[in-house]
Parts: sequence; C-alpha cells; structure tokens
Amino acid sequence: MPKIFYPSSEKLKYLLESIHQREVALPDFQRDFVWEPRSTEELIESICQNYPAGSLLRIRNSKGFYFVPREFAGAPELKHHAPSYLILDGQQRLTSLYHAFYGTGNHCYFINLQKLIDDQDLEDCIFYLNNKEADKKFGSLQQQANALVFPLKTLFGVKNGFEKWLDEIIDLRPETGGDRVTLKAKLREVKESWLEPAEEYEFPVVTLDDNTSAAAVCTIFETLNRTGVKLSVFDLLAARFWTADVRLRDLWDIAKTNYPIIVDFEIDPYYILQAITIYTASTAPSCKRNDVLKMNVDQIKIGWNPIVKALAEILQMLRDDCGVILPQWLPYYTILIPAAATLAAVSSVTGPSVGAIRNKLKRWFWCSVFGQTYENSPNSQSVKDYSELKQWIAGGAEPQTVSNFSFDINLLRQTTPRQRAVYRGVIALILRHGAQDFHKGGRITASMMLDKKIDDHHIFPQAFLKDKFPSVSSTLRDCVLNRTLIDKDTNIRISKRAPSNYLQEIEQTIGTAELQTILRSHMLPDTPTSALCQDKFEDFLNERQQLIAAELETVTQ
Repeated sequence: MPKIFYPSSEKLKYLLESIHQREVALPDFQRDFVWEPRSTEELIESICQNYPAGSLLRIRNSKGFYFVPREFAGAPELKHHAPSYLILDGQQRLTSLYHAFYGTGNHCYFINLQKLIDDQDLEDCIFYLNNKEADKKFGSLQQQANALVFPLKTLFGVKNGFEKWLDEIIDLRPETGGDRVTLKAKLREVKESWLEPAEEYEFPVVTLDDNTSAAAVCTIFETLNRTGVKLSVFDLLAARFWTADVRLRDLWDIAKTNYPIIVDFEIDPYYILQAITIYTASTAPSCKRNDVLKMNVDQIKIGWNPIVKALAEILQMLRDDCGVILPQWLPYYTILIPAAATLAAVSSVTGPSVGAIRNKLKRWFWCSVFGQTYENSPNSQSVKDYSELKQWIAGGAEPQTVSNFSFDINLLRQTTPRQRAVYRGVIALILRHGAQDFHKGGRITASMMLDKKIDDHHIFPQAFLKDKFPSVSSTLRDCVLNRTLIDKDTNIRISKRAPSNYLQEIEQTIGTAELQTILRSHMLPDTPTSALCQDKFEDFLNERQQLIAAELETVTQ
C-alpha cells in the first residue's frame, strides 16, 4: 500500500502567514472557533517557553475536490481562492494564535516587558484584554512605552515587528543617553529569551497526500477526533456524511432559520440526531452515543425533517402550555428526544386526535419531571418512553411514567436550585398557572423576563429569616416553596423586609384586589389573614405546599 502521509515541521510564523495569505484554510464541516481567551493565553505561554503544543494534521488541496474550504475565523475571506492545504486537526490552536499574533478576534494579547526585566514569571507577564479595554489602556505607542507593554499582534502582523516597535517606543521614554542604551539592551535580552522562541517555534505537521481517498480522509478525521474527544458527535457525522453529499451543517442552519424556537431554547443538534436514531431504527431502537455514530445517510434523509418539525412543535407546546418559556426552566433537555420522536411518528394524525395526543404528551411531561425519571440513564429512558408513548397514543396502556407516578410533596421543602429538575418544574408550574408581574401586572412572558430581569427570588428574604427565625435551616430558607418570579426592581425594594411590610406597600400602590390576583397567580396565599401576610414562615410553607400540590395534581391526573 502506498504511503499516504508525510511528517514534517513548519514554523509558526509561516503557518500564520499562510493563513493570512489564504494558502491554509479549513474544510467547511469543521466546527467554529470556541476557545476561551484564557486558553489562548496559556497556549502562548507554552509557545514562548518552547514547550510542545501538539501536532497538526493537514491535507493537500491541489485537486480541490475533497471539501469546500473556508477561511479561519478572523482571516481574510477566501473569495474563491483555492488554498494549498486544509487543516484537519489544529484549528483551535492555529485560530487562537492567529488572533493573538495578527490582532484579529475579540481580544488583544500583550506581554509586559517591564515585569520580565524585573524577573517575574512569564505566566504573570502575558495577559489579554477585550478590544475596547485594550484600546483604552494600551491603544497608543505612548501608553505602551510608558508601561513597556508589547502588543503581540505586532510580532508577526507588522513588518520588522519588534525592532520597529522598539525604535518607536524608546524615543517616547524619559530615559536619555546611557540609560536609554541600557534599557534598549535589556528589552532586546527579554525579546531574545521570550519572543524569539515564538518567532522560531515549529509545529510537527502530518500532511496527507492528495491521492488519499475522501472516505479515508473522513475515517482518519473521525478517529483522530473521537480519541481526542475534541469534536461532538454532530461534528463527526458532518464529516462522515460529507462524501455522501449530505451537508449536516447546512441542514442545521436551515432548521434554525425555519424554526427560530430551536435557537431560542439553545438546542444542541445532538438531541435531534438521538431522536432520529430511535425514530428510524429498523430493529431495537437505541440512542446511545455509539448507536448515533453508527447512523447511516438514509436515516438522516428519512428522519431529519420530521424530527426537526416535531421538536419545534414540542418546544412550542412546552412554552405555550407548560410554562417552559425560557431554556433555563426546561427541567431536562433529554426529555425532548422521545417527545420529538413520538410526535414525528404520529404526524399523520389529524382532527381532534391531535389535541388528544398533545394532552397525553403534556401529562407525560409533568409525570416525567416530578417523577424524576430522567435523572439516571436518560438514553434508556428515552427509548422506553418512545415505545410506550406510541402504544398509549394508539389506544394502549399508559406509560409506566404516567401509571406509576407518585410524588411526595414534602420533598419541596428540600428542593433548592441545586435539585434542578424538580425546582425548574415548580417554576414552570408557576408560569403555567399564569404568574403575573409584581411590578406592572400582566402575565409574565419570555420577553418580559429578559427585559425586566425577572428571576426566581425569595419570598421571605434570607436576611429577614436569619434575623427573625435563626433556627430555620439554610435549605428551608432556600427551598422552592420560598421562591417565585420577581422582577429586579421589586426584589431590590423587598431587600430584607418582612413580607407583611413590603406587601402592604405594594397593596397601597396597586390596590387590594390587584395584589390578591398577583399572589394567586404565583400560587401564594392571598388573604390578609394568611401566614404570608402575618410573617409566619412555617405556616406559609404549609399553605403554599398545599397550593402547589393541587396544581400538580391537575397536570398529572
């Protein structure tokens, strides 16, 4: 078998220049740049110390038929220019270094030469600032000269880099005569110790021959990234299906355009792939990672559109009927997998049966949330629910999640934001009940929550409880029974005041009837003699627990 790869090494400076000159690019299926600036800073520290930073994998693009190329983030647009090489592994590292040394991206990177002269550690001398802050603090040569801070974008991104910068800033320094000469020598020493390693740094590079088959390229790419856990399953399948003329990223972009609610809920496309896997299974369905990775092109062609449409409908149902109006109040993302697969499987149903299916799915949703069925083994639970939901909709027995549902309402006393599913379920239940805004009235909507910074806050303020009821545990103070959705302005006014005090103030402003309406909408006791209005915390917990229990019974029976 002929050799299909060739090891070599390339200087970092040359690689970055090749990106800038559009000679090195990416295959279009590669994921976007995702590194945080701190990761880039750490990589620069390694480069400046001449530490190994991994190897790169690329393929010759002379025949130009493997993959559609795209430029690196922040690099000049290709504009139909055919690059010589495509990077298969090393995108994140090269993109971050290109941003740092060519001054693109959202952050600027600097090295404090004065600290290096003072023998401080390199890790304390390399830093980054967002572009606005960087321009404010070190945007001018005079500011750089005053602090002896060198912008790394000057090293490769400007002709004669460091030497040009050095000549310019020395003239702006207060030193004269011999002191100026001494300072210039010290700065050159620092440059030799810490910047020349970056200028001379070489990456080991493995180059695939351009006679390598497209199928082999995808296999190499998938194996490399699976073992390194660098890409998601979606990325791996995007690479595999490329040669079959299925553009998974294009399908995802179209789905987000056609169904904006998918974007609103920050859906990971992996959930769509899992739903497709069980929806299109010819034998025993499964949506575990290995099974998704084994998915074939026909499954995508058959299942993508029905699942995407069904997922959007499920999200709309949760938003409209279940109070899950923002992604932060979705108890489980994995619950979407069987729900979308089930709805896709019964998409041919029309007439009044559509409403009956919707009601069954809503009941199953609430039973799943408060039954906490997705806390463990969610993939297995998804397959089980998919099978049982289809049977139930076809007239069979209720799913075990529904028929065996039970919930100890006293658990709400132990449910804090840490117990995410049940806690979010209660907040969604409150929103479903029609929770109104304490500040201006009216039912709380998603846009209102975002615009007015409505979030879950304490009803009996923590500071008040610590002062008046010091024996109350932190868990009880923070439990979901003592939480509801309150806008930022109201929460600031509440501060550490007793409920009787701040509720009286609200009542004087909006009237008794309106206040009672708002309290009822939050499943809070609303009479003047209630424990809430009398500042009786333990009695209040009992009263609210009963109100939430009644609402929970309504949605699960």
